[in-house]
Amino acid sequence: MLSDDLLPGANAAAAYIGVTPRAVYHLVEAGHLPAIKKGRKLYFRKTELERAFSSEAA
Repeated sequence: MLSDDLLPGANAAAAYIGVTPRAVYHLVEAGHLPAIKKGRKLYFRKTELERAFSSEAA
């Protein structure tokens, strides 16, 4: 289900991938992390975060 895959906000994404929220903002601005922006809020998909980090490791 989509709601199970969605992380609301940089704090949730940071906790999920193990970095600081500030690092998440920097990675999004640099285009390294995919994010969905609704107004001023960012949302992240767990599957896309996992894919972003697994492709960097390869």
